[in-house]
Amino acid sequence: MSDLRDEAYTPAITASDVVYHGAVWNIRRETFDLPEATGLVRDMMAHTGAVAIACVDEQERILLIQQYRHPVRARLWEVPAGLLDVPGESPFSAAQRELAEEADLRAARWETLTDSCLTPGGSSESIRLYLARDFELIADEDRHERAEEEAGFKFRWAGLDEALDAVSAGEITNSLAPLARLPVARILRAEAEGQPTGTRSVDAPRRLVDGRDDNAGGAQSHADTATGTDTSTGTDATGGSDRPRV
Repeated sequence: MSDLRDEAYTPAITASDVVYHGAVWNIRRETFDLPEATGLVRDMMAHTGAVAIACVDEQERILLIQQYRHPVRARLWEVPAGLLDVPGESPFSAAQRELAEEADLRAARWETLTDSCLTPGGSSESIRLYLARDFELIADEDRHERAEEEAGFKFRWAGLDEALDAVSAGEITNSLAPLARLPVARILRAEAEGQPTGTRSVDAPRRLVDGRDDNAGGAQSHADTATGTDTSTGTDATGGSDRPRV
């Protein structure tokens, strides 16, 4: 097995204070010591973590959702995603919930694609990206009523090459779009060639676990001690245009 892997590490934290209480996230200031440097002070967004879903249909198209993002003053094409902001909810359960709430879909086949730190220099956020396939539409009477920015959603099933071309041309800028497209293309190619896909099960442990308990008196990083096992088959999971069509 390759030793090319991130290493969870908790330094000696000598001070940890919330310096700004925000509407969605808090900003925490920490002072810590490393073997190579002491007395370091960093401000960071104390993030709950998130999940995202690469939805791929039988025509090998990926589902994109256009949503307004106020910090960049733009409507961005993204994959379905959401925060790990429900206490006790697993990332996989959160992904199932977000897919239903954002896209009115349930998926019967799920696999883990990637775990990524999007802005590790300023945020504790990590995001787990899933691959979802074999969809069914949720009945009208059972759908989540979208509000705020989500009320303006637009949907598009895009070919993988079309999506990548838009990223390369600078037309799609959300980082999750290429992050989703690249492993999906590799997996579909491996499946077509009868090769192992290297995907992981939906409950594979995360190497870096984000989320801070702001009432605990200090931020901590955690690393799962178990090691995920690669699998070439998806996990069946039940429960889990201006509207996605399947």
